[in-house]
Amino acid sequence: MLNFYKLIEILVSLQSIVITSMLPVYIPLPFIYKSNNNFEFPITWQIPTIILLTLIFHKKVVFRAFSIYIILGLFILPVFHQGGSLGYLLAPNFGYLLGLYPLIKIIDNLNNRNKINVGDFLKNGFIAIGAMHFTGIFYNFIQIIFYSQFNLFLYNLGKYSLGKIGYHFLMLFPLLLLIKPIERLKRSK
Repeated sequence: MLNFYKLIEILVSLQSIVITSMLPVYIPLPFIYKSNNNFEFPITWQIPTIILLTLIFHKKVVFRAFSIYIILGLFILPVFHQGGSLGYLLAPNFGYLLGLYPLIKIIDNLNNRNKINVGDFLKNGFIAIGAMHFTGIFYNFIQIIFYSQFNLFLYNLGKYSLGKIGYHFLMLFPLLLLIKPIERLKRSK
């Protein structure tokens, strides 16, 4: 049975996941030719947000919010990064969305500790992102076998995994700044 506070946590988590799935990552580069150029990363803020929410809330809350997000994207609104609907099940991106479940589980292991140090956070973060990508690659491999499109496997591997995993690892470092405030927040509960 959900109480009122758990419901609020789920709604806050869901809202954060939906909003961050639509925000691309930009780095302004004003020093290049003295113009307002931006460098766009091929990722969104969704993975760092899910890691942050998992550190703040219990994994059950984030699992529920993310499951609602998946249902919302498949059946109601196109809230995923590149659209939505049941047809998204056939997209290679959907495997990486499913890979966020093991990511949440691995990051939640940090919640069982009294103090989170930088080494443990980075170790669990790298393992979690690796598990997410492994799930996406496995989902893509199943699709390739099912549709006999073996020539697409390496393309999808490069585009959806190898081309993004470095950026996903890089996104762990700004979260290091939030570890101490999160610990203080959790102690004050």
